[in-house]
Amino acid sequence: MGIEVNFEGKIALVTGASSGLGARFAKALAGAGAQVVLASRRVDRLKELRAEIEADGGAAHVVTLDVTDLASIKSALAHAETEAGPIDILVNNSGVSTTQRLLDVSPEDYAYVMDTNLRGSFFVAQQAAKRMIQRAKGDPKKQHRIINIASVAGLRVLPQIGVYCMSKAGVVQMTKAMAVEWGKYNINVNAICPGYISTEINEEYFATEQGKKLIDMLPRKRPGKPEDLDGLLLLLAAEESHFINGAIITADDGMMAQ
Repeated sequence: MGIEVNFEGKIALVTGASSGLGARFAKALAGAGAQVVLASRRVDRLKELRAEIEADGGAAHVVTLDVTDLASIKSALAHAETEAGPIDILVNNSGVSTTQRLLDVSPEDYAYVMDTNLRGSFFVAQQAAKRMIQRAKGDPKKQHRIINIASVAGLRVLPQIGVYCMSKAGVVQMTKAMAVEWGKYNINVNAICPGYISTEINEEYFATEQGKKLIDMLPRKRPGKPEDLDGLLLLLAAEESHFINGAIITADDGMMAQ
């Protein structure tokens, strides 16, 4: 029996969509038929991505979003629903990091990472869930999906990114808590924990001697590509994944198995 994933009629909001994994997630969902709402602070980049998606026959909308600002989150969700319609799928992807030893972390460094990765992700999901729950009360069969983007760094401490590891560990537990509390409203909440993925942010690093040493330590001595996450993303976004809730799924080419 074959299963064909089709997201026609679905509205997906992707945070941090201006580059890297977020941009790829948006393209994958649009390619599968969803209308995507592209959200981040860099609106110029979002407009470029919208043009790419539309050129490929997809549908996309742009909203400004600063996940560290609750008023911005509320405004972005309202704008998204006005532009596209009620959100069926949230890909909670915004994230930042710093590279330093824990002894060198300043309060500003700590707040920079935690405010985006954990606090921001929480309130984006909370505000989206409030709207989803209202719709679920009117239509108990309605399904919604929240996909939080965590990291293998939330499951294993990696050198010199301790605060990032802490923030993503919080996202892992946050995902489980949301799944337990919101599952009764047919909101499935799961997390993807990517391993090392090559994007425009880290391509130069992977070309350095230190970056090459890191790659040599990976099971198959290669970083992933953003498109390597397409299958998992589409699975968790699909209605066919209705029995997957509270799952923390690694996509790391075997890194966590070492």
